[in-house]
Amino acid sequence: MLARTIFQWTVFACLAFLFTACQQQQQYSAPSQTPAYHFKAGRTAILLRNGKAIAPRNAPLSVKRAIAAANSLVGKPYRMGGGHKKHHDSGYDCSGSTSFVLREAGLLDKVRPSGGFLNYGSPGPGDWVSVYMKNGHVFLYIAGLRFDTTGSGSGVGPRWYATGRTGRGFYVRHPRGF
Repeated sequence: MLARTIFQWTVFACLAFLFTACQQQQQYSAPSQTPAYHFKAGRTAILLRNGKAIAPRNAPLSVKRAIAAANSLVGKPYRMGGGHKKHHDSGYDCSGSTSFVLREAGLLDKVRPSGGFLNYGSPGPGDWVSVYMKNGHVFLYIAGLRFDTTGSGSGVGPRWYATGRTGRGFYVRHPRGF
């Protein structure tokens, strides 16, 4: 009887520990305003007049691939659910475009909804790539530029921005190593 009680308490303690560890996945709250663009030679992308970006010469290959993938989406319209059923789609929503860019860069294995990025990578901003997310919206910072489906109003489709935006309610994470 005593051995059974000890066994039950041990199992209970192990399960409680595992549950608590899962619940305490570290999140890093974004600042109230995300960074605005500040050029740093070799570290930041350059935004061209045509809306596309040039990767920094010193950027890792995955970052260059992410920028090229994002450039391929510039000009596509916003479409709710776009990029979820088809990797190459005619329009993209926020999580579809974020998933596309990260998948093309080799930094993500499957499409995720915006809330699905809450457990992506590591907590906090990255050196090259940062993913800002909350339930309902997600966007990227890649080499100092913001890649987002919102800008001056409702969904405008995936675009590069050299301006910051509100970070209230967002968490920020990054791909490990980036």
